[in-house]
Amino acid sequence: MKKECVAMLLAGGQGSRLRVLTEEMAKPAVPFGGKYRIIDFPLSNCANSGIDTVGVLTQYRPLELNSYIGSGQAWDLDYSDGGVHILPPYQSAAGASWFKGTANAIYQNMGFLDLYDPDYVLILSGDHVYKMNYAKMLDFHKARGAECTISVMEVPWDEASRFGIMNVDGDDRITEFQEKPREPKSNLASMGIYVFSWKALRAYLCADEEDPNSENDFGKNIIPAMLSAGERMYAYRFSGYWKDVGTLESLWDANMDMLSPASGLDLLDESWPIYANTRSSPAAYLGPRAEVRHSAFNRGSEIEGTVENSVLSQGVIVEEGASVSYSVLLPGVRVERGAQVRYAILGENCRVGAEARVGAAPEDCDPDAWGLAVLAPECDVAPGRKVKAGIMLNKRGEERAK
Repeated sequence: MKKECVAMLLAGGQGSRLRVLTEEMAKPAVPFGGKYRIIDFPLSNCANSGIDTVGVLTQYRPLELNSYIGSGQAWDLDYSDGGVHILPPYQSAAGASWFKGTANAIYQNMGFLDLYDPDYVLILSGDHVYKMNYAKMLDFHKARGAECTISVMEVPWDEASRFGIMNVDGDDRITEFQEKPREPKSNLASMGIYVFSWKALRAYLCADEEDPNSENDFGKNIIPAMLSAGERMYAYRFSGYWKDVGTLESLWDANMDMLSPASGLDLLDESWPIYANTRSSPAAYLGPRAEVRHSAFNRGSEIEGTVENSVLSQGVIVEEGASVSYSVLLPGVRVERGAQVRYAILGENCRVGAEARVGAAPEDCDPDAWGLAVLAPECDVAPGRKVKAGIMLNKRGEERAK
């Protein structure tokens, strides 16, 4: 069945900068905000934008992500004539290979796209937290007769060298692309969200695959090739909340942003809901001595200690006398009696033993030595143990270099 637009969601990344949190799961499957997983944001944006056919390209440790997405019902993407499709690497007549780059991932799935014969293809990343109406971006693309439209946002000039930068003319037509320039000419940073006219993209993907020197990447190869050929390419300006949560610090920041309405990350907005595939759990329980301030917690949590400025996921337990502050606790974490957790990220099903200490506030440390404390999923911190600020532990409780 023909579709006007099909979305392709790149969700196969290892997320190496998230270190111990992604040793056994793909980055888009990492829990976020007490209720969600990172992939909920692009999937919900698709559903809310009326894009009902989505290919999710997986590769690194896909089991948990595949299980979480399931049929797509949680996002109303379980259509028989579209819906969500898991697209792992596969063996063809020419042989088998992993996705070699973002462009190659789409190239290997051209057969899927050809099934729907779309006029347009929307390329998305699975590791960004944001709310965006893709239909408006598609309308912008069509109105300008573009072959490619790239979503951009203004970033502080002193941060522009960290991004792919788009230089544009007075009509926002892209004239130059600079990948992490030392001296940027613009502060319009690419968000890694693209709309392509499928006929044009298909031709460039095929040509790129024939180039033995190509890295098969959109930013490094496809975009520059289209610019060099003089294709009509435009920048679509986005002004809402957007964050790449590919590092431990940015993941922590985004969770803290969720607690602050002024940040622009409003997950209570019923006009643009973010959906999640959550399991049924009993209501959260607050004990008679519990103290909770400026925090978010989810179903199945049991809080009898003190929690402030923190985000607690489903099934977290904070025992009496324990305290948690400025921290992100993923599902199933237990903080036992008398333990303290400060400025930390605790992976799924961690246990912090009685009277243990994990992390510390910046003002209590040497500024050069301070950092978030991070525990891998299933990590067990023995009673009384002290885990200093900036320390990372693997699932066996061994220190890992950040």
